[in-house]
Amino acid sequence: MRISRAEAVLNYVLLGVFAVAALTPLVGVLLAAVTPQGEGRYGFQLPSRIALGNFATAWRDGGFSHYLLSSALVVLGVVALTTVLSVLAGFAFATLRFPGRRVLFYVFLLGLMVPLESFVIPLYYTLRGWGLTDTYWSLLFPQTAQSLAFGTFWMRTTFRAFPVSVLEAARLDGAADRVLLWRILVPSARPALTTMGLLIALWTWNEFLLPLVMISSETWRTAPLGLAFFQGQFTTQTSLLAAAATIIALPIVVLYLFLQRRFIAGMLAGAVKG
Repeated sequence: MRISRAEAVLNYVLLGVFAVAALTPLVGVLLAAVTPQGEGRYGFQLPSRIALGNFATAWRDGGFSHYLLSSALVVLGVVALTTVLSVLAGFAFATLRFPGRRVLFYVFLLGLMVPLESFVIPLYYTLRGWGLTDTYWSLLFPQTAQSLAFGTFWMRTTFRAFPVSVLEAARLDGAADRVLLWRILVPSARPALTTMGLLIALWTWNEFLLPLVMISSETWRTAPLGLAFFQGQFTTQTSLLAAAATIIALPIVVLYLFLQRRFIAGMLAGAVKG
């Protein structure tokens, strides 16, 4: 479908407005992060000089090397486990026929509708009874369960869009289900898998409530939780807080920039298939 020149201009204007609205707070944080401590210029006022030492001070005083490592381990575990389980569940719901398939799929979708706040307290007591609080397992298992509903829905939709004739031909040639999944469907679904993995990584990295409830020892703190404790220690030092926030956000931003082409390809593929 072709659009007129006026419609194209309007689209770019709207996209520009949304881009400015999204980037404005980020610019304010970056300017505050490079403002010398005690200068009193924050937000959108240019600092008298660029104080990159704020990042080194925040890194050293906040102990963010350990917190970033903890978050990275949790993210890698959640993404890996969720991806494998979502691929298996999505394949089952998309291609296999078994009693109660539709009802069970709707039960999975309930995970998209139930907020974490509604069950985090009983979840805490359950995991404490199993001796899993103050460990990475108390973050890995619940966040995998949280992401599994979305992952199953995403992979089911992706697999259902695959040509049925190709699967039937493979079955006629004697291919087992595991061959259909890992040699035919999964390689063709790489853009969708990348998009799903990046979204899950983003959600897991930014999770704050679950680590706050499950983790009391500094050993297992994740980056957002470490930032909250850092804020409590340096409440009045805006430059250090902005530098620390930038440090915490940087890994996931770099990951997105590195995978943005595949992320957009996966989103567009889902839109076309839908």
